[in-house]
Amino acid sequence: MGRQTTAKADERRRRKLARTSVSASAPTTSTTSRSTTGRQQTGVKTAPKARNAKSAGTASAAKTAPTTTAGRRSSGTGRSASAARDSRPKAGAAKKPAKAAGKSAAKATSKKPAKAAGKNKTASVLKKAWIHLRDDISSLSAHPLTTYFLILASVVLLTGLGLVMVLSASSITSYDGGAGSSFAYFNKQAMFAGVGLVLMYIASRMPLQFWKRIAWFAIIGGLLMQAAVFVPGLGKETKGNANWIGFGGFQIQPSEFLKVALALWLGFILAQKAGKMTTFGHAMIPVVPGVLGAAGLVVAGNDLGTGLVIMAMAVVCLFVGGFPMKYFILLGGVLAAAVTFFVLSSQNRLDRIQAMLTGHADQSAADTMGQAWQSNHGLFSLASGGWLGVGLGASREKWSWLPEAHNDFIFAIIGEELGLVGTLVVILIFAVLGFAMVRVVMRSNSLMVQVATAGFFALIIGQAGINIGVVTGLLPVIGLPLPFVSYGGSSIIASLLAVGVVLSFARTEPGAEAAIAANKERLRSSLAVLARKKRK
Repeated sequence: MGRQTTAKADERRRRKLARTSVSASAPTTSTTSRSTTGRQQTGVKTAPKARNAKSAGTASAAKTAPTTTAGRRSSGTGRSASAARDSRPKAGAAKKPAKAAGKSAAKATSKKPAKAAGKNKTASVLKKAWIHLRDDISSLSAHPLTTYFLILASVVLLTGLGLVMVLSASSITSYDGGAGSSFAYFNKQAMFAGVGLVLMYIASRMPLQFWKRIAWFAIIGGLLMQAAVFVPGLGKETKGNANWIGFGGFQIQPSEFLKVALALWLGFILAQKAGKMTTFGHAMIPVVPGVLGAAGLVVAGNDLGTGLVIMAMAVVCLFVGGFPMKYFILLGGVLAAAVTFFVLSSQNRLDRIQAMLTGHADQSAADTMGQAWQSNHGLFSLASGGWLGVGLGASREKWSWLPEAHNDFIFAIIGEELGLVGTLVVILIFAVLGFAMVRVVMRSNSLMVQVATAGFFALIIGQAGINIGVVTGLLPVIGLPLPFVSYGGSSIIASLLAVGVVLSFARTEPGAEAAIAANKERLRSSLAVLARKKRK
């Protein structure tokens, strides 16, 4: 009886224990199966489910510790979850380099099109800007008053710069010369510039017919004034040149006005004789006698420099005016022979040429009046200026070291005080003025305008080139002023008068008169609007 009871009790304990083990192992098996299924469906992305499987396996192992089978199942589930956890980082680690490689490849491929697009955009912007600038320049160039304002602006700038530099270059000489003021030369130059500007304005308003009517009177008056320098008591000699007329405390250099009259007269005569210069008489009379008479009177006063300018101006006028080539070569040979004779017949001129060619090697500090002294100190002045100069008014050469610092060698003072930049600006302004004169020649329909403007071009731009060449040592010293800039009443008045004639020619350009009338009307309307605003 006792044994049966004991057997029955053991049987009950085994059944109870079996039920407990079955109930405990069922969730573990299902969790494990779900984890396995999830891994099969989602591949690598099973990290959260693997962690759940591990926790479930750990709980079941704790509950079924007495049972070996349950422990084995829990251990197996834990190992599978651990394997899944160990495999997850490896998959992620393998994926990260792949992503990085993909991104770098994408960036590399995207940078190239971006750079190319940026370059294309920049090129497109520059091209559009250049097209707009070219169109603006073309429209401005086609305007009928462009030439007029280019000439006017250039001359005003040169005249203003000349007044400033005359004040700076002549301040020491003026004060030391007994005037007791550093503004003596400047005041005179300002007065001469004022007279010249008034004459320029009046001349610019004259019609073309006016210049045709006075051409003969101008050349006859110029020749008579030049011949007056040889009249005793009236003619004055300055520094070896008998090329001045003195009266009333003033001195006038008639050769400056003779150059203006000759250019105007040659334009008129060559326009009248166009197509008729087929014979020797028609070609030579009265052109050649007029040119030789003007140049001969000037050279007779011992002023070969001005004579060379007159000859060069005559050659340019004859070339533009259609002078027959065979007679042109003949006249050129005669003029060249005359210049050679006057150079070889003067020891002073030979010494100047020798000083230019030898590089002034024999110059001594004590030889204050030597041939190379002036040109040497002109080069010293330019060299000491450097790029930007020593400053306005701070020149050292003007302290009686450089002769004619305010006159023929004022370009050297510009280089010393304003530097290389200042000299290049002066050259640029002269280049603009020359370009505007060439526009007058090219755009005019009148042969007289073309010939006379070409003569004024040779007069102003050619003389400026000679002066700069002398200062820089490229040419021998011949005593020519820099137009509009150097001190000298006759020079600046005659130069401004010549510009006034060219401005009157520029107003004859087709469409210029209509544009001037439109500008006047616009100015009147603007002034009327301002007057109404002031009343209110």
